Amino acid sequence: MTINNPLLEIKNLQVSINENEILKSLNLTVNKGEIHAIMGPNGSGKSTFSKVLAGHPAYSISAGDIIFKGLSILDLEPEERSHLGIFLAFQYPIEIPGVSNEDFLRLAYNSKQKFFNKPEVDPLEFLSIISEKLKFVNMSPLFLSRNVNEGFSGGEKKRNEILQMILLDSELTILDEMDSGLDIDALKVISNGINKFMNPDKSIILITHYQRLLDYITPTYVHVMQNGKIIKTGSADLAKELENRGYEWLLP
Repeated sequence: MTINNPLLEIKNLQVSINENEILKSLNLTVNKGEIHAIMGPNGSGKSTFSKVLAGHPAYSISAGDIIFKGLSILDLEPEERSHLGIFLAFQYPIEIPGVSNEDFLRLAYNSKQKFFNKPEVDPLEFLSIISEKLKFVNMSPLFLSRNVNEGFSGGEKKRNEILQMILLDSELTILDEMDSGLDIDALKVISNGINKFMNPDKSIILITHYQRLLDYITPTYVHVMQNGKIIKTGSADLAKELENRGYEWLLP
């Protein structure tokens, strides 16, 4: 009999910022091959949760643990978590003037290669690697010569985030409100890229306010977060119910 060890375990996590407690005894288990959607009213702790997973230094963990692939990652720096397979796609990706997309992506890729004692690739080798990945998100190779996110539309910025996820081949991806600011065509392209990338060895945590993203990426579970903890878990149907009824019926 095979034992399926969880990819991610959140155990009684308590997190604060500036002495203001935001996550309160949060528990969550994510197995390989699962997509977990986290929904909830504004201020319920969803984005804080995503940043804490990625290792944002502004947050203080007062209790609990984050277990990734069987090991606690509480003491690991954000870049170490990234190399181990955690990727956070930003809600508002920043622009980096003066740095080309190609250089940025190659440096990120080589940084991970170095971490695992694998050979780094030169610009020519990298071009053949990234060219294949561009197809996942329907991006033109011309984007590689532009500065990171500079002058990009909302949809282009989000595609760039997904391109990074695919290039780094992350095992656990956290998508924080990936659908915000996207028109329907951009949403379809990005969702298609995520679905192609997903496989039984990977997991995704989707943080969203809206059902429309879940029309394109079907979650294994939907969780409702309120006041720093998960108050209800259900199937994909729960998101549809929330779309119709809001959150009031769930709140104490």
